[in-house]
Amino acid sequence: MIRKATLLAVLSAALLAPVVATTPGTAAATQAKQELALSVKSITPELPTGPADQIKLSGTIRNGTGAALSNIQVRLRYGPGLRLTDRASMKAFAEDQAAQLPQVSTRTSFMNFTAINTGAAVEWEITATPIQLGMNAFGVYPITIEVVNTLASWQPLAKTHTFITYAPPTAPKLPRNRLAVALPIVDAPHRSDDATFVDDKLPAALQPGGRLANLAELAKAAPKNITWFVEPGLLDDVRAMSQGYTLKNGTKKPADPAAAPWLESLRSSLAATLVVAIPYGDPDVTAVAHQGLDGVIQQAVASAGTAAARNIKRNVTTGVAWPVAGKLDDDALDLLAVNKIGTVLLNPANLPPQTPSTTTLDAATTLDTVAGPVTALLPDEELSRTLELDNAAGRSAVINRQRFIAETAMIAGEPGQVRPRNLVVAPSRRWNPDPAFVSSLLKTAAELPWLTPQPLDAIKPAKVQAPRAGLVYTDQDRKEELSGKYLGPIKEVVAEAALATQITTDKRPAGFEAAVLRLTSAGWRNNTRNGRAAVKQVDGKVDDRLDLVTISGSGLDQTRTLAGVDGQVPISVRNRLSSSVTLMVDVTSNDTRLLEIDKKYDKKLMTIGKNEILTVPVPMLVRTTGDASITVQLETADGVPYGDPVKLTLRTTGYTGIALVIVGGALSVMLAAVVTRILRRRSQKRPARAAQARESEKV
Repeated sequence: MIRKATLLAVLSAALLAPVVATTPGTAAATQAKQELALSVKSITPELPTGPADQIKLSGTIRNGTGAALSNIQVRLRYGPGLRLTDRASMKAFAEDQAAQLPQVSTRTSFMNFTAINTGAAVEWEITATPIQLGMNAFGVYPITIEVVNTLASWQPLAKTHTFITYAPPTAPKLPRNRLAVALPIVDAPHRSDDATFVDDKLPAALQPGGRLANLAELAKAAPKNITWFVEPGLLDDVRAMSQGYTLKNGTKKPADPAAAPWLESLRSSLAATLVVAIPYGDPDVTAVAHQGLDGVIQQAVASAGTAAARNIKRNVTTGVAWPVAGKLDDDALDLLAVNKIGTVLLNPANLPPQTPSTTTLDAATTLDTVAGPVTALLPDEELSRTLELDNAAGRSAVINRQRFIAETAMIAGEPGQVRPRNLVVAPSRRWNPDPAFVSSLLKTAAELPWLTPQPLDAIKPAKVQAPRAGLVYTDQDRKEELSGKYLGPIKEVVAEAALATQITTDKRPAGFEAAVLRLTSAGWRNNTRNGRAAVKQVDGKVDDRLDLVTISGSGLDQTRTLAGVDGQVPISVRNRLSSSVTLMVDVTSNDTRLLEIDKKYDKKLMTIGKNEILTVPVPMLVRTTGDASITVQLETADGVPYGDPVKLTLRTTGYTGIALVIVGGALSVMLAAVVTRILRRRSQKRPARAAQARESEKV
């Protein structure tokens, strides 16, 4: 681990100007941080096997102190014959928690610099043999590389810890432990409904040096025994971008030029390796289980294989889940198990041993569920961490590689190992790999004599397993879930989206299945604000879909007229979908003292063709004159309400059926009298016109 110390603590004032303590916002805060940086660029060979092998360590010192340095020495600290005996001591040493090792100086264990100018970087190199470093048997040897000032009490200005594993020909024969490496291609959702992107972050991730581009580069070079976990929703997002897309503010974006090549690269790279599709959208399994959205997992598992195959053009495995943070409780595990998930990748803290163990436990164990046994795979935390570089924490490529070799060697040499064990390595689910480093490390793993790389499906629980304490899911884990407040509105969206499919005669999907799954993604855990915006947007789209089947005219004139004490009111249902639907019309009087629905009305299923209107006559009985109201509700075949209820006002005339007949007869008599009178007037006018005509002829 690289350690940086201010020179004020280790050098005399005569060598440097004093370091000034700074506070943000002051002029002094603009001064450069005064420190010396030590890096290790190479240790070769990685695994020395002979006592006279030349071990060369090299790297760089960068002087960022703001002043020239003199009398600088780079040296190794080691203890002759000092081997570490367990992984706990390795961890303590790497984290600088172990006691200082005795210093041994020889002409081959240090390098001097007379001066290093401010801002300059100089290369250092030290060569030693296993004999000179006191390596006399197979094992893991701790090494500290230090930068010191020889005139300032030899106090370290910077240091880093590493390990050298020595494997002479006389080393005992070690078991070849099985090693499975699981690498994730997982991201947060980028779309709400299928046509709308909630952000425009994917293009940068697909560019060279971007996270997704790095994953694709690694897939090209990685061995074929690696197991890849893909989130099918991410693949769908990239495919949508390859065809042009629309942002949530309505901005139209052209097809991203990197999207299609990225998918094509994955298709080629993953063609001959084990690929696992995690549930579509990466749902927050524990939150979904706790909020009663069990159907989401069923749909997510069912959709995963189809979507992954659509994008990478091959069948994939869907029976393995890698939950967010690698944590589940019993409810979530049962939910996965009943949906045919047979293997889960879990954080070791989620399934600790029943009693602490001083040796490494097998990575595979068995858990009981309501659907039968499920295999739990527990990645080794220290090994998994070596895949991820973090120079700020001293985890450089060289240091991580030496740590990986040393850790796996220590595991192989642990006492009491009768047969090979299973080891699983898995980085964080949204890691950003260094493709060159990871592919090189995987190549190294394949060459180590105590490892046998295997795909993940080759890792099986042993017949005799170390007792485990059961799933440990803490209050803090529960707090990190998507909350009930967030998931509550999604329950309504789920129910309404299901109705849109249920009413169609061919049960054709309404197109919201993937959108609903994205809403429950664990990717919203740290971004619920955008998640809620996505929920609102999808909810609006679902409502628009439901509104394509409505009570005809309900949004315009909602008043109907009913003459007499009984009669029929026509209720029209309009279907503007491109497929037929099957529904029932339920009608309820809002005040039976004024109006009743005739018992003759039989609510039946009716089929309405695409772009058609169907009218249903509803018989009613009026108890008094005036206005009354009814509520009309469309229902599915199961009696589930579809859409919002519609309230209609009925205006009665006050006439009974007989009265209407009498009035109708009176009108007929009046009409006959009027016609007779008109004919009589016409007959009287004809003689008068004839007389006038004769008089005119005489004249």
